[in-house]
Formats: sequence, structure tokens, C-alpha cells
Amino acid sequence: MSITKINESTFINKLFVITMTSLTVMSCSPANQDSQMNKSTSNINYNLAMTHEILLTSEAGDKIAPQQNLTFYQGIASGKVIVIKPEIKKQKIVGIGTSFTESSAFVLAHLEKEKRAEVMENIYGEKGANFSIARTHIGATDFAVDGRYSYAELKDDTNLTSFSIDVDSDGFSALEHKGIKDETFDLLPMIKEAYAIKSKQNDKELKIVASAWTAPPWMKTIEDYYIKPTPENNYQGTGGELKPQYVATYADYLIKYLDAYKAEGIDIWSLTPVNEPHGNSGQWESMHFTPKSQSTFIKDHLGPKLKESAHEEVKLLIYDQNRDQMEHWTDEILGDKETSQYVYGTAVHWYESTTQVNEDVFDRVHEKFPQFSIIHTEGTIDDLGKDAPEGILDPIRFKETNWFDNDDFWWNENATDWAYTATWAPKPEDHPIYTPVHRYARNIIVSLDHWLEGWIDWNIVLDSHGGPNHVGNFCGAPIMINTDTGEVYYTPIYYVLAQFSKTIRPGDTALQVEQKLGDLDKDALHTSAAINDEGLISVQLLNTTKEAISYSLQIGSQYVQVSIAANAVQTVRVKL
Repeated sequence: MSITKINESTFINKLFVITMTSLTVMSCSPANQDSQMNKSTSNINYNLAMTHEILLTSEAGDKIAPQQNLTFYQGIASGKVIVIKPEIKKQKIVGIGTSFTESSAFVLAHLEKEKRAEVMENIYGEKGANFSIARTHIGATDFAVDGRYSYAELKDDTNLTSFSIDVDSDGFSALEHKGIKDETFDLLPMIKEAYAIKSKQNDKELKIVASAWTAPPWMKTIEDYYIKPTPENNYQGTGGELKPQYVATYADYLIKYLDAYKAEGIDIWSLTPVNEPHGNSGQWESMHFTPKSQSTFIKDHLGPKLKESAHEEVKLLIYDQNRDQMEHWTDEILGDKETSQYVYGTAVHWYESTTQVNEDVFDRVHEKFPQFSIIHTEGTIDDLGKDAPEGILDPIRFKETNWFDNDDFWWNENATDWAYTATWAPKPEDHPIYTPVHRYARNIIVSLDHWLEGWIDWNIVLDSHGGPNHVGNFCGAPIMINTDTGEVYYTPIYYVLAQFSKTIRPGDTALQVEQKLGDLDKDALHTSAAINDEGLISVQLLNTTKEAISYSLQIGSQYVQVSIAANAVQTVRVKL
């Protein structure tokens, strides 16, 4: 049968479509994945000979332990491959760190001065963790020894004539508190001691973020620090919100705090209007904002007052609560040009989930507001050893035990949190039994790979019970101290944070990372990378499995074959 010109044309078009479809399918097939990796890999030859340094912290007992350096090979790796692209730079990093709290200061006051100095050196010294960013609180928090205090106790004192930060440095009485060795040590002296350590070393970087949990009670609708949930109020506890007539006064209160700390030689780097503006159901000191009310507060009061003060350079961070709901706040506040002119970025916490990082939220926020920073300001192992509240389906398992001086607890699925099996909690499935080290390392590594600029832990030091805490909200800390014996326990979390802090420094730049991990579970291996001004790349990895994982690290036209130990955090450093 003959084919007409029209039919011939149709046939050729169909043949073209079929051919291109086949090529597309072939390019996505396993047999062609190495070819795709080749295309996605830079052809730059960095003339790499050996790795610069490899560090390991692991369940097996390694604690920032140096490993043997490895040889680079020319070519494109196959199998499990992690590609680092030095030519694609992302966000600048401001640091890794932890927090100053009254509870931490109280615990350290139980040590002899020489022992305390050793602990502080291990936190802030160059030979220790060398943390570069920290958080502290403005007034009382749940991690205050007795709680319920502010810096302006006189009711209706709109001129703030009674304002004083003396409570931050008045110390703890040995008569009232058994075991106190230094009655002069407190929150402000703790910060000053960290400053003194930094002043004697080459790397003096220590940025401080300050957050208020609440305004003085007389400024709020409830005229109290918080109202606990009880059967009488249908379990509707609250922190209250600002009275309209005191909104401006609260802005003045925050400026007064900056003034007072500056007078003590402490320059606050960043400020958040309030911690956790959604509140905590009145369980401890808190105060509510909505996205709209916080936006109005910033553009009409706090922002202009900061700009007109001696603290114009202080970075203003919004929100300061869980990652999953940050987008609503950034849309409202960063999307308002009048407000956003005063804002540096967004502060976030991790308590909505034990395993999710919410990197998709970070990506969307960065895409919409690329000029603004994202800083993680609080994360901890919460409800440590606490009795299960009503509604927990597994109350015995909920109450963890044996975490002090026991590395095994921190490296395995032993921890629960506030929503574990809770019938009343939103999405209890997001709060399974979890591994504490994994929660930390996963959150930091994945976040840094998705635009996060800084990561801050909560209390750096707590006692062997996870306190003191005036509301019974016991938590884990990187360093835990038995206040009866003086025994200091550096948990695996400390070594993980220290490894990150030593190898991710302020001013480093995150790099593009691509992974081809074959049939590995998506949670098995996590990676991020950053580079400093001297061309030193630090690749951070977490292996969550009980088996070692072998992979190739591809940089330009060269690769190195590496193995990460089971249940471990690894840093591979390469000098370009």
C-alpha cells in the first residue's frame, strides 16, 4: 500500500515522539544513573590529593575522634555517591551554639570555681566546643529556679523607673540552696565568664540572641505571669496578651533591657519580641501574639524605637516558635514592607515533631523571602523522665530512665516527648520513640542544607534530673551535672554539637549537595556541606543505621571512597 505525503509526515512525527520518549525513559533508568550523575557533576579538577581531616562521633564510643585521611581518585564515582558542588554557594552561616539560662547558672554555681572554669572552657574555649552563637532570656522562663519575675515589678510604671536587671546577678544563697559553692554566680556572671573566655582567644565570636517569655504581668490582660490549665478553666490555661495601653511600654521595656546589658559590657546581637507567641497553654511564663499583632507591634513601636536607640544594629527576629507554622508568620510579617524593613529574619524551634525537619517550609520561605535569615533558637530533649500526663496511652514507656552518665540512652530509641501516644495531641504519630543524637544531628544537617543560618540548643547545663525547673518541665542538656556529687557528664549530644561547632564557623558558606544513595532508606544517611574563606570544605554526615555505610564523596572531577561507622556523626574536611 502506498503512503500519501500527509500520512508520511504524520508517520515521521509519531516516530520522532516515540524515539524521544524512549530516550527519556532510558535516561532515567538505573543503567543510566551514572551518566546523569556525570552530567550533574562539575568538570573542574581541584587537584585534590588527600582529605584534610576526618572526625567521628559514634555509638561505639568515638568522641570527635580523628580518622585516617583518604586518597582522592580521578573520575566519576558510581554506587552511593554524595556530590559536593563548591561552585554553587548558598547561605552564610552565623554559627552553632547553645543557651545561657538561670537554671544552667544555678547548676554551675554548685561547682568549685576551678571545676566550673573547666566546664566553661569546654563550652566556649577554642579547645572545647567553641560555640559561636547563644541565646538568653529576658526575665523568667520555665528554666528559672523559682520563676515569676520580670525587670519591672512596679505596677503601672509606664516610665519604667523601677526597671532593674539585678535579678540576673544576685546569685543563689547557700542557706536556701544546698550545695551552692559560689553564691555570686548567676545568669549575667555566666555570660560575662563566657565573654572573658572568648576575649583571650583568637576566635572571639559569640553572638547572643535575647528572647522574652513574657512582659511584666501588669502589662498583660491576665495581670499574671501565666494561668495554669485546670479543670475549673476547662484546661484553657493562658499567658495572656498585651493590654493596648501598654504595647508601647513593652517596646520600651525591651530597649531598657538592651541598655542595661550594654552597660554591663554585653552587646546583644539579636532580639525576638517574645518566645513562642502561640503560648504553651499557660504551663509557664508566656505571652500571646498573632502574626498581625506582632507585625503591628514591630512597625509601630519596636522597630522605630530600635532604629532611634543606641541598638540600631541589633537584629530583630520574628516568630520564635515551631517550624511547621512559620510560613503563616513570614507571609504576614515579611510580606509587609512597612514591617519587614526592621526585620532580619525568623527564629524557629523544633517541637512540632521528633523526626521531621520541615525543610520544605524552609525552602518555600527562602524562595519567597531570600533576603531574610532563618535561625533555629531552641531545641531540647523535652519531658525527660516526667510522669505521663493524662491521655498518654503508654505511660510507663513515656517516663524515660537511666540517662545520666549513660551514653547508650542518647544513641538509641529511648526518648519520648510531650505528644508520645497522646490522644489529645495533634499528630501523635509525629512523636514516636526516638534517638536523641539522631534528632539533633538530623535537624542540624538537613536544616543547613535548606537555608538555615544558625542553630542554637536550649540549656547548655542542667542537673541530673534535667532541671531545676520551677514547673517540672525537665529536659536534657548537652552537659548534665550531679549537684550532690559534682560529677560532670558530657552527653553524646555535647560531642555532636562540639564537632559541628568546631567545623562550621561563622562566615562559612553552605554549598550545594546532591545525593545518589541507591536503595538506602531516605532517613539512613543525611549530608550537608559548607566552605570557609580559606577553601576548607566541611561535609557533615549522619548515619542513623546500625551498619557502616560506604559511599563516595565527589568534588569536581575527583572522588574519595569513605565509610561512615554505624550510628555515627562524621565530618569529612577537604582543602581546595
